[in-house]
Amino acid sequence: MSLAYVGLGSNLDNPIAQVRQALGELDRLPLSDVASISSLYATPPLGPQDQPNFINAVAALETSLSPLALLDQLQALEQRHRRQRRLHWGPRTLDLDLLLFDRQALDSPRLKLPHWHMHARDFVLVPLYELAPDLMLHQRPLGDWLAELDSAPIRRLTDTDVTPAATI
Repeated sequence: MSLAYVGLGSNLDNPIAQVRQALGELDRLPLSDVASISSLYATPPLGPQDQPNFINAVAALETSLSPLALLDQLQALEQRHRRQRRLHWGPRTLDLDLLLFDRQALDSPRLKLPHWHMHARDFVLVPLYELAPDLMLHQRPLGDWLAELDSAPIRRLTDTDVTPAATI
């Protein structure tokens, strides 16, 4: 079994529910089991600012799938959530990014591992650090990358925030 980390994000159609549902669906992927899940975080959008805030999380998956087979499953899950790719960094019902797959480095037209530029994205590093504080990224401790970022806009959601009826 390989250990993969998947970033989740949503800012449309009840994003808390979108992310929570996707976390459950990740556990039902073929040859894969969710090993751990971060808290949910409210974060400002990376791209155009005229869109709602995102809900982000990271899940650790134990999987027997190859990286590209897992990517296929993640993209199919995005499609089941009606993901539309109209605007780069635009609003979306569900965004799933394969961040890391064991210690593999991959640079193909479809997939780059570790995920491109994740070291500079607090909405990825904060929940990833929650799951794996001893993780190394590009031969540096994850905490070192995180210390270089301004993660002030990120807010960890509380149990009150994530009740089934809650929306952001």
